[in-house]
Amino acid sequence: MSQRETTQQAWLGRFVRVSDYITAHLEEDLDLDRLAEVACLSPYHFHRCWHAFTGETLAQMVTRLRLHFAANALIKDDDPVETVARAAGYGSAAAFTRAFSRAFGRSPAVYRTEGRLDPPITLSPPKEGNAAMHDVRIEEVEPVTLAAIRHVGPYLEVEKPFNQVFAWAMGAGQMGPETRVIGIYHDDPGAVPEEDLRSDVGISVEPGTPVKEPIHLVDVPGGRHAILRFKGAYAELLGAYNWFFGTWLPQSGEEPGDAPCVEYYLTNPREVAPADNITEIHMPLKGCQ
Repeated sequence: MSQRETTQQAWLGRFVRVSDYITAHLEEDLDLDRLAEVACLSPYHFHRCWHAFTGETLAQMVTRLRLHFAANALIKDDDPVETVARAAGYGSAAAFTRAFSRAFGRSPAVYRTEGRLDPPITLSPPKEGNAAMHDVRIEEVEPVTLAAIRHVGPYLEVEKPFNQVFAWAMGAGQMGPETRVIGIYHDDPGAVPEEDLRSDVGISVEPGTPVKEPIHLVDVPGGRHAILRFKGAYAELLGAYNWFFGTWLPQSGEEPGDAPCVEYYLTNPREVAPADNITEIHMPLKGCQ
């Protein structure tokens, strides 16, 4: 078995452990930090790795598994649909029936009558060739200090806080040819509601630069980073992230560090077409393989 195949198997093993844990605790509230611990991954990156590698969010998986076991109960047992619904975590038979019908194409009652079960659930990595390739390099990067504004809400709405930082920087004489435009994205949009997503967006400044609220200084650690260079519209970055975490990372032999990804914006969206925007995604790595 090649090194690449061995690495992929190791990553698959992590997610099989998580799948087994979820299956054993379906009737409980499943904590993301606990699942990250089971996978031996940083909570910052666990859900993104999971989503990119398996093709579904944890919420989708939990729903799928609960409905799978509910389907089995409908076939094997004579419990009323209301009882099966409660065991599957639904507050009413009506909500359960809607979810079950969407997933299985028939109501619980019809499904029980027909006595049909779908094939067993499987967990497998995505097939090669399903996603576009991107340029990735590994570098030692220097730490950076940002003058930033915290944004809470959809990531695609960060232009407003960016503009606030730019206005402050021009007034304070902080914009220059070496200034870098940077965003730190703390949450995985596949795991956190859009209205709760946290980011810090701003520009590079010298450490100790005086700022006033709502601008604050943020220290971005240096060290080993995997850097993906993406050309395209910002709205398409999610696909690059999925490839980065779901294809490149499992095959690379690397481990993500315990810090969020950072985006460096190398072009001005006011000066180039959306398709020509260039963004670098910096993924922190552990110090050794």
